Parts: sequence; C-alpha cells; structure tokens
Amino acid sequence: MYAFTLERPASVADAARLIAAGGKPLAGGQTLLASMKLRLSAPEQLVDLGGIKELTGIKKDGGAVTIGAMSRHLDVANNADVKAAFPALADLASRIGDRQVRAMGTVGGSVANNDPAACYPSAVLASGATIVTSKREIAADDFFQGLFTTALEEDELITAIRFPIPKRAVYEKLRQKASNFPLVGIFLAQYDSGVRVAITGAGNGVFRHAGLEDALNKSFTAAAAAAVKIDASDLNSDLHASAAYRANLISVLTQRAVTKALG
Repeated sequence: MYAFTLERPASVADAARLIAAGGKPLAGGQTLLASMKLRLSAPEQLVDLGGIKELTGIKKDGGAVTIGAMSRHLDVANNADVKAAFPALADLASRIGDRQVRAMGTVGGSVANNDPAACYPSAVLASGATIVTSKREIAADDFFQGLFTTALEEDELITAIRFPIPKRAVYEKLRQKASNFPLVGIFLAQYDSGVRVAITGAGNGVFRHAGLEDALNKSFTAAAAAAVKIDASDLNSDLHASAAYRANLISVLTQRAVTKALG
C-alpha cells in the first residue's frame, strides 16, 4: 500500500466533514482495502466509519425493516426480526462471499460500491427500498446508475436502508465458485402493488426486468416466467459465462424463485 492517514470520527457529521475535505470513507473495506493492496487505489486519507454508533442497528417498524449502513452481513443474516419478517434478505446475507466477507462486509458499503455482481443491490432494487443518507432519502429506482455508479454525492454517506416487507420474496443465485460472486442473481419480491424482479451479475449494474415483472403480475407461476424471452444483447459475456448463458440463467433462476415462493 501507499502511505495514508487514518481518521476515526465518532459522528456522521464529523465523517461527512472529513470526506468533503477529500477523505475516502472506509466501511467494511472488502473492496477498498484489496484495491489499495494492489495499488489500484491510493487515497491519502481513510475515514473509518466503524466507530459511528448511529450507523449500526437493525429494527422492524411497522411494515419495514431498517438496517444501519454499518451493519455487517452476519448481523443481517442472524437478526431475529429480519429472519421473521424478511427471510429472503437474511438468506441473501448468509450466502454473501465467505466467512471473512460476511464478518467484515457491510450493507452500506456494498450498496454504495454498487459492484455489478454484488448481491445486496438486487435486494434493494427488488424491494423498492429507500436509501437514507446524511443529506436525504433516495428511492432505489433512482439510486443505481450503472457500473460502480450511484446517485450519492461526493460528501454524502448512506446512514441506513429501509426495506418494505414483502408478501413473499426469494433470492436465487448461481455463484462463480472462485469468487463466490453470482454469475447471475435474481431477487424476486411480491407486494400488494405488484411483483418486482431485480437481476445482478448479468449486466453492467443491477437492473429490473420489465418483461418478467409483467408476466408474473398476470400469472405468478413458473410457467409464466418461462414464457418470457430474455434478450442477451445487453448482457455480459466473459471468461466465466457467455451472454446467452446468462440470459438462460435469468430465466431458470426466476422460475426457481417463483416455485420456491409458492412453497
């Protein structure tokens, strides 16, 4: 690593001030520290968010579960309220990466980083969640803006994410065995307002699939999902899988998710 200084603010306001002055926020560090070790990233100052108590905590309030941005994946996976009210979210968290990643990685860090193959963005988008920041609240549909890009401003921090509790939801993924990132992940959530389907790992960022949503709103069956043609033209093709293979996975995993949701 190149040399850097480390700041440990005790409040969101202090952290925002340091970041506005050029500091780089450090959440779980699962992406940033690896990039620094490879000298792909060289921030002069890190702002460690780990000591800010207001960024932690998980609570169920009415029809929503609110998760503090510095909650670890293991916190979400093991939280009794999440497991009871939104089991698909707890399941997703329990299968992220490996033990080290789940013990150190954070919800806010994952969502802010917006890796195109990360698991959490699919849950946020499929749930129509609200990203609460140090400045405002941002709807999930407005937050994710493409490859590693979000609506966050330079000095803006995610403080919590508020997930509406669905009638039923399922997360299905086929993982790339070397990295444990999903080749394709499908998060399906059904609300009174309709079905939302978000896809990760297949494109240049998480996205919703209108065709699958329309079909499942008309008939919530695996057969309805199977009848939807998945266009491969905008999907990723790399050494792990072709675009056509990912398109087929989207269909297969959505059918599995519907079958599992129907129990």
